[in-house]
Amino acid sequence: MGVSSCPDNISPLTLKWIFKNKHDEEQTVIRNKSRLVVRGYRQEEGIDFEESFAPVTRMEAIRIFLAYAAHKSFIVFQMDVKTAFLHGSLKEDVYVCQPKGFIDADHPSHVYKLKKALYGLKQAPRA
Repeated sequence: MGVSSCPDNISPLTLKWIFKNKHDEEQTVIRNKSRLVVRGYRQEEGIDFEESFAPVTRMEAIRIFLAYAAHKSFIVFQMDVKTAFLHGSLKEDVYVCQPKGFIDADHPSHVYKLKKALYGLKQAPRA
């Protein structure tokens, strides 16, 4: 994210903090977690983004891959892509307001221009 002034024809999206507590077996809080998300429900198709879809693999393709790997005696390692949404670069210019608690005192009216996708963006699944 880079702080800048917002173009006149763009209304920046707002951000929201999501807080969650992790508990152990006895319901004692062991960790506090937070996540900053975009209120993407305010985006309008055709104005803020062109299309929204999530590329997913069909189950048949996974079965073929595993069958081929077993036939060739390949070792298949498990992979987890929970943060795949956050690694994609954005094609459109997306501006967001400064999050509460992190407002620049010198430039309170400036906004952030996103370089990577954040949770909540309509573009996140395809970034």
